[in-house]
Amino acid sequence: MAAESPAFTLTLPVLPLDDEVVLPGMVVPLDLSDAEVRAAVEAAQAAARSEPGKPRVLLVPRIDGTYAKTGVLGTVEQVGRLADGDPGALVRGRSRVRIGAGTTGPGAALWVEGASVGESVPEPLPGHVAELVKEYKALATTWLKKRGAWQVVDRVQAIDDVSALADNSGYSPFLTTDQKVELLEIADPVARLRLATQQLRDHLAEQEVAETIAKDVQEGVDKQQREFLLRRQLEAVRKELRELNGENSKDSAEESDDYRARVEAADLPEKVREAALKEVDKLERASDQSPEGSWIRTWLDTVLEMPWNERTEDAYDIQGAKAVLDAEHAGLEDVKERITEYLAVRKRRADRGLGVIGGRRGGAVLALVGPPGVGKTSLGESVAHAMGRKFVRVALGGVRDEAEIRGHRRTYVGALPGRIVRAVKEAGSMNPVVLLDEIDKVGSDFRGDPAAALLEVLDPAQNHTFRDHYLEVELDLSDVVFLATANVLEAIPEALADRMEIVRLDGYTEDEKIVIARDHLLPRQLERAGLDRAEVTIDDSALRKLAGEYTREAGVRTLERSLARLLRKVAAQHELGERELPCTVTDGELRGLIGRPHHVPESAQDPAERRTAVPGVATGLAVTGAGGDVLFVEASLADPETGAAGLTLTGQLGDVMKESAQIALSFLRSHGAELELPVAGLKDRGVHIHFPAGAVPKDGPSAGVTMTTALASLLSGRLVRTDVAMTGEVSLTGRVLPIGGVKQKLLAAHRAGVTTVIIPKRNEPDLDDVPAEVLDTLEVHTVADVRQVLELALAPATSAAEPEVPVAA
Repeated sequence: MAAESPAFTLTLPVLPLDDEVVLPGMVVPLDLSDAEVRAAVEAAQAAARSEPGKPRVLLVPRIDGTYAKTGVLGTVEQVGRLADGDPGALVRGRSRVRIGAGTTGPGAALWVEGASVGESVPEPLPGHVAELVKEYKALATTWLKKRGAWQVVDRVQAIDDVSALADNSGYSPFLTTDQKVELLEIADPVARLRLATQQLRDHLAEQEVAETIAKDVQEGVDKQQREFLLRRQLEAVRKELRELNGENSKDSAEESDDYRARVEAADLPEKVREAALKEVDKLERASDQSPEGSWIRTWLDTVLEMPWNERTEDAYDIQGAKAVLDAEHAGLEDVKERITEYLAVRKRRADRGLGVIGGRRGGAVLALVGPPGVGKTSLGESVAHAMGRKFVRVALGGVRDEAEIRGHRRTYVGALPGRIVRAVKEAGSMNPVVLLDEIDKVGSDFRGDPAAALLEVLDPAQNHTFRDHYLEVELDLSDVVFLATANVLEAIPEALADRMEIVRLDGYTEDEKIVIARDHLLPRQLERAGLDRAEVTIDDSALRKLAGEYTREAGVRTLERSLARLLRKVAAQHELGERELPCTVTDGELRGLIGRPHHVPESAQDPAERRTAVPGVATGLAVTGAGGDVLFVEASLADPETGAAGLTLTGQLGDVMKESAQIALSFLRSHGAELELPVAGLKDRGVHIHFPAGAVPKDGPSAGVTMTTALASLLSGRLVRTDVAMTGEVSLTGRVLPIGGVKQKLLAAHRAGVTTVIIPKRNEPDLDDVPAEVLDTLEVHTVADVRQVLELALAPATSAAEPEVPVAA
C-alpha cells in the first residue's frame, strides 16, 4: 500500500527568503533585524495566541523579486539572540504548501491561503526505489567523508523516509538557489530523490576533476622546485670544478638558465616552445668545449628573434588604399584592381570572423610579369603602404643554391635560415608583403633547384606549415602577401607558375608615360639635380617627344635617364652663365640639349628611305623580354645562275621560326596560281629570308604572316604598305592562327607610329585589354586567312598609293 499525507488548506503569513531556499525537515536561523522577517514572525505569534501549537509561517523563496509557486510550512521553534548578538528566530521546515490567493490577517505581514501538498510513498519500497535510496546514501556518505563530517554520516544513514532523504539535500552547500527551488517544487518524493541523486553525482564528478587538476598542478610545482634545487646544486658543482681547474669562463649553467627563462617568457607557439626547451636541455648537458653549444645558442637566438605572434593590422580603408596606389603609380589598372579585391575580401572575412579557415589565413601569391621599367618592384612597396603592412624585398636574381630558400642544416658551419625566414624576421611581423624580385632569373646547378624549393613557399594550400631546414619547426606563411616579379613568364617553371596568380604589366602608353614623367620622375630627378620645381619646367610637348622619339621602351627607365641628362645640362648651363633660371624647356630645345632623336617613326621618314620602300620587306610585331617591338622581315631571290636553290634563313632564328618560314614558302608555292604569283621559277632560285638585328635570338610562330607577306611582295613586285604591321601564325592551308602578347604588340605598334595593324581573328577578345587611347590611334583588322592579309598589306600593283616609290620589276 501507499502512505499518503493528507492535503488541507492553510492561512499563513509569508516569510520571504531572498535568494535562499528552506526544504522540509531543515532547521534554519533567521535574522529578525530584517523588517519582513520580523513582521512575519510577529504575525505568526499573534495568530498562535488564539490557536494551540507553535507559531506557523510560510517560508517562500524570493528570486530576483519573484516569489516561487511553492513554499514550506515552518514553525517558529524559538525566538532569541543569534551567535552574533542580533535578534533571531529558529524555524523548522515542516511540509510543502502550494501558494494560493492573498488574504488578510493580523500584523504587518502578507497573508496568503495555501494548500498543503500531499506526498505518496509506496510501501514497501519497490526495488528501483530502494536501489535509489541506497545510491543516494552511498554518494552522500562519500561526499561527507571527503569533508570530514563523520557525525553527519550516521544521521543520513538513519533516514529511511524517501521524502525526508531527498529534502536532506537542502543542506548541500554546492547546490544553487535554482537547483533548490527545483527540488522544492517537485511533489513526487521518488522524482525528487532521483534529482537529488543526479545533482550529488554531478558535483562529485566535478570535484574529482578539480582534485585531479589540483594534484597535477601540485606535482608540477613540486617538480619545478625539485628541478630548481638540482640545478643550483649542479651550478655549485660546476663552479667548484672551474675553480679547481683555474677557469674563469662564463658559467654555462647561468647561460642555459638565461635561455630557459627567455624561452619561457617568450610568446611562442606550443610546438616551437617544446622544440626550444629541448634545445635548452641539450645546452645544459653539453660541455663548455663542445661545438654543439654554439650551434644551439645561435639557433635559440634565431627562434627568439622570430615574430611568431606579431601581426600588423590591415588597413581596411578600401578607398584610401586605392587612392594610395593611384597616387604612387599611374596605369597598371589590373594589379591595382587585384589588390583592391584582395583587401575587400579580407575585410569581409574579418567582419564575419573568418580570418582563419582550415588553419590557413588569407594570404595571396601574385606574379607581376612584364618588361623592365614598368614599375613591378616599386609596386610591391606601394602595395605594402596601401595595406598598412611591413615590406621586405628578396632578390632572387642569380640565386642557384636551394639552401638560400630553405636554409642550411644546422650541422654545417655558418648555417643560416633561408631568405624567406630572414625576410619574416626582418619585417618583424608574420604578415608582411614580401617581394620576390626577378623570380625568372633563378638558376639551378649541383646545389639544387631554388625554384623547386619555392613550390611550398608559394602554394597557398601548403605554406601554412612551411618548414625551414634550419629552424625545423613549422612556420605559418599563409598570411604573407607574396609578390613575385618576372620579365618572361616562360622562364618560370610551369609547376611554380601554376601556384601563382599571373598579373601582366604590358607597358605604358605614350600618354601614361607623360603622366608618370610629370608626376613622378621629374620631381625625383629635379631633387637629384639640385633644382627646384619652380626653377625648371619641362613642357608636355617636350615630355611627349622624349617618350616618343628619344626613348622607345615598354617601361620608363630610359625616359628617366633622359630626364636626368636634360636636367644636368640645364644645371650646368646655369652654373656657366649660359641660362637664366627659372626657365621652361620646350620640344624645340631638346636637340640642342641632349642631341638628335634616336627613334624616328617610319611614317616620318622620307618615302625613299623607308625599309618597306622596296618589295620583299614587311613589318611584323614581336614580344621580347623588354616588351613589344616592331620586327622587319626582308626576303630576296638569288639569281638562278649564281645562287643555289633552296631556302636560306639568317638572323639567329629558333626552330619554330624556321618552320614558319618553310610553311610560308610552301603555302605560296602551292597557291601561287590562285594568288597570281610567279612561283614557277622558285624551284631554280634560292630564297633568302633575313631578320635584322641578327645578334638578338628570335623564335616563335607569330612571324608566319609577316614572312608570307614579305615573300608575296617579293614575288609580285608590290610594296608592303608602310603604315601596316602584322602578327599571326600561318598554317599550310593559309589559315591565320592566334598568338600571344597582343597588347604588348599593339603598344609597340603605337610607339613606332604604325597606324594599321593586322591580327588573327581569334585574338579579337584580347583587344579588350588594350587601352582605349591606343585603339583610337590604330586601325586594327582581324583576319582568318592569309589572303586577307595580302589584300590589306600589299599596295596596289599600280602603286597608286605611293607613286613616288617605283615598284621593282
